Amino acid sequence: MAVKRTSLIILVGVIALAVGLGGIVWNRFFRERPQAFADHTMETYFKYGSIGTENNAGIPYWLWLILPKMFPDYLPGPGGWTALGFYREAGQEVPVGFSKKTIGVDRVGINCAACHVSQVRRPGEAVPHIYLGGPGNTVDILGYQRFLFACASDPRFTSHHILKALAEVVDLPFLDRLQYRYMLIPATRKALLREKAQFAWTNTRPDWGRGRVDPFNPVKVAFLKVAVGDTIGNADIPPIWNLDQRDEGKLALHWDGLNSDLTEVFLSSALGDGATLKSLPVHKLQELQDWAKTLKPPSFQALFEIDHTLAALGQPIFEQHCARCHRFGGEQTGKALPLTNEAWGEGLEGNPAGPLYTDPHRLGVWTPETLEAFAAYADDYAWDFKQFRPTVGYVNVPLDGLWIRAPYLHNGSVPYLTELLELPERRSQIFYRGHDVYDADRMGFVSEGPEAEHLGSRYDTSEPGNSNQGHLWGTHLSDTEKRLLLEYLKTL
Repeated sequence: MAVKRTSLIILVGVIALAVGLGGIVWNRFFRERPQAFADHTMETYFKYGSIGTENNAGIPYWLWLILPKMFPDYLPGPGGWTALGFYREAGQEVPVGFSKKTIGVDRVGINCAACHVSQVRRPGEAVPHIYLGGPGNTVDILGYQRFLFACASDPRFTSHHILKALAEVVDLPFLDRLQYRYMLIPATRKALLREKAQFAWTNTRPDWGRGRVDPFNPVKVAFLKVAVGDTIGNADIPPIWNLDQRDEGKLALHWDGLNSDLTEVFLSSALGDGATLKSLPVHKLQELQDWAKTLKPPSFQALFEIDHTLAALGQPIFEQHCARCHRFGGEQTGKALPLTNEAWGEGLEGNPAGPLYTDPHRLGVWTPETLEAFAAYADDYAWDFKQFRPTVGYVNVPLDGLWIRAPYLHNGSVPYLTELLELPERRSQIFYRGHDVYDADRMGFVSEGPEAEHLGSRYDTSEPGNSNQGHLWGTHLSDTEKRLLLEYLKTL
């Protein structure tokens, strides 16, 4: 009996030890803790809240923190993460567009604000004005990924070197150091190198550059297992304001009108940012979507002057030449029509007959194979992706907040609105994207000169996917009519 009692005690002890160790492992590697923000507002959640990217694509916080300090030579300039165009608010641990969440350990992922916050400075200003929901004109999303890939490929990306660098900024507890040394740092390096191989296709086509992304080819590779082929999906980051006027099938979404279901667009965008089907916070994303529908475009007049007398004279010009395709409720607004003038009907004054010559590359991304794979991707979930469909042209977008949406066209190939009213041969052929200083006269961010070249990314319109051809409407107007029209466009 004593032997049996001793064996039972040992068995209970082993089970208790196993449960205890299992609890420690679960707590250190898998336990998710809800994020806590001081003001509990959706604005703060938009800037710093999780959309599920930390689980699969997140970087352990202390490792993420030290990388810019260890590898500044892989950044385009000083300032850490801000060198890649991200905005950092005083007192915040991470820049706007990043979330810090505990999943075993603190991890950092990106969220919607990484792409949808605009930065604007008037000439001579030092601190930019920030507009939530606007296109991320300064951010270099591919540059961020490539920085991480370069770090992981560097011989210094070892537990020894990283922990030595961390010791200069933080005194990690003993168990945390062990976890980082033997688990987190090696696993992160392995994951980044695997992702680097997945993204090798980006090296064979034009860079996204600042303010642009390829929203679907990464999803094809990472989740759908569909080949990219020779497609180029580079597109200007769009704003996400006035979504209430675009929701419920009112207007096609994405540059090529792939979907008109706002919920599917939010969910698929989170996947594109690095979330997985299991990690998507569906209910929280619905709250974020509802909040985003209240966002309105920023006023040009908040920063610059408008001549309202000239603007009033420009309104009839807009109504005659632009409203059909670009006013909410316009006959062709929100529709994706073929890239030939014949599809637009007769009598469009000033738009010569023949093809529009708009760059077609973005349209080629959505192949039948991609459509089939995406439609089946979430079949096991209560929600799905059934509304995506291929189109044959780019959407006629409403012009709300047009002033801050430079550069223009779907691929961001025209730096100034004044140039969009000129024939393509008179538009800039090479310029620099990513500056935040605004030129109120030409209506666009400063895109030439030493500062723009230093801070921005080079854009060459002769490269595939970068063509600035097309949109000939308005090019026939007189100089006076263009001046009046531009003044009215500042009011939108």
